[in-house]
Amino acid sequence: MSRQSWGTTLVAAATICAAGLVSPASAHGQPLAWNGRYQMTTYASQKAGTSPATRQKENDFGAVFTLTTACSGGACVATVVDGPAPSNPTIPQPTRYTWNGAEWATTYDWVWDCFLGDGYQKQWSPATSWAFYTPQPDGSLRGTWHTDIASGPCRGSVVMPVSAVPA
Repeated sequence: MSRQSWGTTLVAAATICAAGLVSPASAHGQPLAWNGRYQMTTYASQKAGTSPATRQKENDFGAVFTLTTACSGGACVATVVDGPAPSNPTIPQPTRYTWNGAEWATTYDWVWDCFLGDGYQKQWSPATSWAFYTPQPDGSLRGTWHTDIASGPCRGSVVMPVSAVPA
């Protein structure tokens, strides 16, 4: 058994024990469904990367979201079905995460609103983001949100830790 398979087996077993039940997806070798209400947090206070935006002080942010998972043809997708809309209207909705064999992942194109300081107008720049959430033995998910900003005064990358904890 490979190290990744062993790790996946341990995570699945711990999650099953914690939940006290087996989902239909896990019975067929697919990931446990990402269902229910989760407090999803982005740790903006810990951002890193090459963009000047990483030097701007920012508080962590998050909210409670409800997700449901559907599996078909060997692919599983968890979709956000309830929760607050993003403050940036260019972020595609609803958010969907695809199981890639080790973690839930999403990728999307949007427009970054670059804050230049009080008294300055925001500048909007094309960006691509991807986020990864890895299931943890305690039932939470942890990962990274990475954004590449293509142009403008905030050009570069921004990387922040993320988490999802059952609410």
